[in-house]
Amino acid sequence: MNPILLDFPEEFETDRLFIRLPKPGDGHALYNSIMASMIELKPWMPFVQKEVSENDVETNVREAYVKFLKREDLRLHIFLKETGEFIAASGLHRINWDIPKFEIGYWIDTRYSGKGFMTEAVQGIVNFALNELNAKRVEIRCDSTNLKSRAIPERLGFVLEGTLVNSELSFDTKELRDTCIYAKVI
Repeated sequence: MNPILLDFPEEFETDRLFIRLPKPGDGHALYNSIMASMIELKPWMPFVQKEVSENDVETNVREAYVKFLKREDLRLHIFLKETGEFIAASGLHRINWDIPKFEIGYWIDTRYSGKGFMTEAVQGIVNFALNELNAKRVEIRCDSTNLKSRAIPERLGFVLEGTLVNSELSFDTKELRDTCIYAKVI
């Protein structure tokens, strides 16, 4: 079946969070979170390596919206249920609909870090992938030195399947890095 014909929810909730597809107009909140979190994101995220404008971010949001609708990439924006504030971005990437399998990526606004929100969001996204998308494999890949990122799959019972040695260059310093591959397999 053509993935574009797949129907599934475009939003869902966890105890404290509202998670949904990116929508036009989200760029302002996303831009503010990126600016507030620049120092923490720079070592790990490619999109903060060069200066971006609010218009650049809004353009990216609209492109992500189209990719979601086409089922090419399922970026998700995360909001606090209590206040409606944008706090993080995540999603299901590198999709193989034939299996189906997905990779979860994530980042959080520094102002909301350390409160368990990202762990809660990732658990919600895993549940979404398993229950709504019939996932047979969900992966999280991260730099072996990114201990905060590694803690999430470890907390959620993912299995460390292996480490790819010298597999990437760090985004900020261009040093060789290792990549940890965590997975949940159904």
